Amino acid sequence: MRQLLDTAYRAAGGIAALAILGICLVVSAQVILNIIARIGGPGWSYTIPSYADFSGYFLATASFMAMAYTLRAGGHIRVNLLVQNLPARPRWLLELLALAIGAVMAGYATWFAYLLLLESYEYGDMSTGIIAIPVWIPQMSMVGGLGLLTVAFIDTLVEALMARQPVLRDAGME
Repeated sequence: MRQLLDTAYRAAGGIAALAILGICLVVSAQVILNIIARIGGPGWSYTIPSYADFSGYFLATASFMAMAYTLRAGGHIRVNLLVQNLPARPRWLLELLALAIGAVMAGYATWFAYLLLLESYEYGDMSTGIIAIPVWIPQMSMVGGLGLLTVAFIDTLVEALMARQPVLRDAGME
């Protein structure tokens, strides 16, 4: 089970990285087209239809898909000034509390993001750009990323309970 979860977290991180690459490619291509139009004149003026919309969808995908991977890698911002000076037991209890609250909040967000996705699908919501995209398609990455974050919080909470000590590490302190 550990290997399956770690693979899912890494895969989501990989999807986030590909989404960032997508942003770079789309924006760079549009910048190159703008330069060509400046040099060549109005006859050489081209635009990638809805490039800003696609960049926004890629950004949302990168943001939500990276959350679980970042949690497990210790990359989320924590209040280390408070936590690092606590003895092990209070630090562990504080970590358990934070993980439990995080799991509940992420689960709540996942549920309502899922309801939003269903509503968008049911009503046939479309994006307003030049290329109309069903809104539920980019919303899937939000629901998937939040769902995986919920799993990561629960996974880390169970891991901390079984270890009986703090398990979250700080990537910046290693």
